[in-house]
Amino acid sequence: MEITQIATIAGKEFWDRIRNRWVLAVALVFTAFALVIAYFGAAQQGAVGFKSIDVTIASLVSLVIYLIPLIALILGFDAIVGERERGSLDLLLSMPITRLELLLGKYFGLAGALTFSTVAGFGLVAIVLSSQLDINALFHYFGFMLSSVLLGCAFLSLAVMLSVFASDRTRASGLAIAMWFFFVLVFDLLLLGALVATGGQWGGEIFPYLLLANPADVFRILNIFSLDDVRTLYGLTTVFPPALANPWLLGLVMFAWIAAPLGIATWRFRQ
Repeated sequence: MEITQIATIAGKEFWDRIRNRWVLAVALVFTAFALVIAYFGAAQQGAVGFKSIDVTIASLVSLVIYLIPLIALILGFDAIVGERERGSLDLLLSMPITRLELLLGKYFGLAGALTFSTVAGFGLVAIVLSSQLDINALFHYFGFMLSSVLLGCAFLSLAVMLSVFASDRTRASGLAIAMWFFFVLVFDLLLLGALVATGGQWGGEIFPYLLLANPADVFRILNIFSLDDVRTLYGLTTVFPPALANPWLLGLVMFAWIAAPLGIATWRFRQ
């Protein structure tokens, strides 16, 4: 495996997104939403203006869980199947490059574009609010940005895996949307439904571990448990053991969500 080959492909994917202004558009969306939430999130209580970094992050977490997975899936669903449909995949593989180098180059380039747009968008908000934030608040906010990047990379990894398995772009796009619905909307409803239907007698003990089977839930727990004023409001302290909410452990789980789909995609792409 040649690092130079991977870097060349990654650079092309990244700059393609820069040239078509995709990165700029996503960064502006993140900035606009984050500023609106920071300054008008408490409008329903009759207050306007920045109030608390804890409440702001809690509101941004809900936004990110819906927005970043969707953007990542749309960004990566045609990474491989798109090249196959255009007829350029055979041309790429005829060059002195391995399938692993091509797959990793595609992934790192797209991940770089997604990371840049996420950090740029939320980073602009940090600059705007910097005069109202202390060191501890900035630490929590930058942790939120890092976890947002990991969430995006996890769903991008899932998107690339779908792209390898799908036979055409239409099927890949349908699977990407279905995956978004499952992880963002359906998964938690199934868990809660099982708990309610059984009166809490089934799944109560393994409920926290089942949450780790969803990268969106891992992202939520990673951020909410770091905010003392918010985790009680979310009720997570009653169902999620603090020992399992260790940031380092949850970070490893997120990295596993990045590595596992990429590993499966690599295995399939080599077949």
